[in-house]
Amino acid sequence: NNPNKMANHKLVVIGAGAAGFFCAVNAARLYPSLQVIIVEKSSKLLSKVKVSGGGRCNVTHACFSIAEMIKNYPRGNAFLKKAFHHFFTSDTIQWFQDRGVQLKTEADGRMFPVTDSSQTIMNCLLSEANKYKVQIMMNAAVEDIIPGKENHQVVFQNKKKITAGYVCIACGGFSKWEQFNWLSKLGHTIVPPVPSLFTFNIARNSAEKLMGISVPNAQVKIPGTKWEQAGAVLITHWGFSGPAILKLSAFAARELYEKSYNSKININWIGNVSGIKYNENLLNEKLCQLRFENAAQKIYNKNPFQLPARLWEFLLATININSSLRWADLPAKQQNLLSKILCAQEFELKGKTTFKEEFVTAGGIALSEVNASTLESKKQPGIYFAGEILDIDGITGGFNFQNAWTTGFIAAQAIAKAAFNCV
Repeated sequence: NNPNKMANHKLVVIGAGAAGFFCAVNAARLYPSLQVIIVEKSSKLLSKVKVSGGGRCNVTHACFSIAEMIKNYPRGNAFLKKAFHHFFTSDTIQWFQDRGVQLKTEADGRMFPVTDSSQTIMNCLLSEANKYKVQIMMNAAVEDIIPGKENHQVVFQNKKKITAGYVCIACGGFSKWEQFNWLSKLGHTIVPPVPSLFTFNIARNSAEKLMGISVPNAQVKIPGTKWEQAGAVLITHWGFSGPAILKLSAFAARELYEKSYNSKININWIGNVSGIKYNENLLNEKLCQLRFENAAQKIYNKNPFQLPARLWEFLLATININSSLRWADLPAKQQNLLSKILCAQEFELKGKTTFKEEFVTAGGIALSEVNASTLESKKQPGIYFAGEILDIDGITGGFNFQNAWTTGFIAAQAIAKAAFNCV
């Protein structure tokens, strides 16, 4: 009963979220002689799983091409391109299906349990933990990891310690630099954390009277940068939300952080109407055609771009087009203004608001220091990472969970193999 030998057969997983649970239950299943302990600093298990997708849990995304899938990760896509070869969306679907959990696909590609309840996913993971005798310690905050040649010591805030051959760090993303101190002591480079996935607050929000209006095919751009996104834009009482805004916030997360969330943004309200991508020149030609075709009609009554009526009227009023003006009488100057406001209306971004429960951080453990095929630290053998603690983040739609399942599974497989080879 050599204590070192016993520790060799112990895995401590730090964090009871999706990545931590997935690593723990799979490692315990793949190598039953391994003693697996999940340690969680709070009194809650799987808290993001519980609230995700409005309590339905957006498990993954119905995308079966790695090349397409990685486009949904502003950071970490090259790393995931390798990792997805080991465990991908189809493997996630099969894994849950093998345990009696059927997933369904919605029109936008998001996948949920057919029960529409996150409790189904939680119950499945808890049942696996129970089946493979995974221990769970709650209210156990880790303060330090002391790496050793063969074993590592996990030190808790109450100064208790666990010695283990393997440690998987899956504690989620941190929003503050100092929260990474105990990990930078392991010699790892920390990519500074900044928020991702947020909605835009707009200065002097004249559009707030349009609250609740959604425009399905808009394009949003940060002028002077390469960042632009297409999709639905939702007008809120504080500014803008919706898929196009959230995607833009994720891809431009660092740039917007550096600008202290003060920037100009341009919205092309008719970004893609009937398959035509309008710019100002193209739109000016279209407006000349409309003046001819709808000459006798009032501009207010004839909205040719399928925009919500309230938005159309608001845009016309913004450039002082009279409600009685007919298309034939539209002056050239106002035609140009109409073209500009439809294709590139400018707003001042003044701050951000966290988007529901989808709070995600960009940043974390530098990926160059982690092996994409095993998730093992290149600095400290026997220490692994999974989930959002890594410098990987996805947009909304099940992509962050797929990162959790993939990295958790690969770490589990590598740990089970290493422990078996240790015998």
